Amino acid sequence: MSAAIIDGKAFAEGLRARVAAEAAAFEAAAGRKAGLAVVLVGEDPASEVYVRSKGRQTLACGMASFEHKLPANASEDLLLGLIAQLNGDPAVDGILVQLPLPPHMEEARVIAAIDPDKDVDGFTVASAGRLATGLDGFVPCTPLGCLMLLKNQLGDLSGLDAVVVGRSNIVGKPMAQLLLRESCTVTIAHSRTRDLPAVVRRADIVIAAVGRAGMIKADWIKPGATVIDVGINRIPATDGGKMRLVGDVDFAGVSEVAGAITPVPGGVGPMTIAVLLRNTLLAAQRNAKVPVTEDALA
Repeated sequence: MSAAIIDGKAFAEGLRARVAAEAAAFEAAAGRKAGLAVVLVGEDPASEVYVRSKGRQTLACGMASFEHKLPANASEDLLLGLIAQLNGDPAVDGILVQLPLPPHMEEARVIAAIDPDKDVDGFTVASAGRLATGLDGFVPCTPLGCLMLLKNQLGDLSGLDAVVVGRSNIVGKPMAQLLLRESCTVTIAHSRTRDLPAVVRRADIVIAAVGRAGMIKADWIKPGATVIDVGINRIPATDGGKMRLVGDVDFAGVSEVAGAITPVPGGVGPMTIAVLLRNTLLAAQRNAKVPVTEDALA
């Protein structure tokens, strides 16, 4: 048996194309482009690459991109003032503060300053509460991307047994909430879970989000299960060359047991920015009080 490969790159390309079509319709209806503001503090190389990629993809989808860069020694009050300015700017529909922040800034306080109606990253406490209680709001991009891939692969998820390995606020907890919303039976497993392999082995759906390279082995997986690997780990190449990317799942072994699996790279990763663009467009539609096309962007 060899698992079907879930192509996140191809799905993300399709989602971005749908976002672009709906963004053009929004501009015609609202008389302006949907706008995403990204704030970068400091000069972290990985963050700079990510911010540039977001900007390029935002423009490619026909939306406005606003980039704000602050020096690493900027005060927290300066950052909070910028966020307040963006909250009040009608041209800005989504606000993203690139993490991590410098050590002298309190991440929770900064994120809390973002207007929940512009929180396209889904990181505020208000957004988490809306998800937990079934209200409209924004969901963190990576878990929502995972859910889209699952529904595209499996269709109706109702009644399936899902195990989420990892309990972070950014992936694990919102992923569990999303699966509950789809009427799955959900277990959140973590480093303190007793007999973790046995817990994972009963699942029809496994979401791996622990940040440990190759942790989940083939004998942890129920035959035919669908495995979504959120992990991005850099390890030395076997030939001693450059570092290579691997997931939290032992891909070679698990792909011989699972029914379907996401690769790393090319699985969940491409979905994150695509879902961010989707969230920004939905925010624009809600803010401008034009018809919301959530179904077209599923």
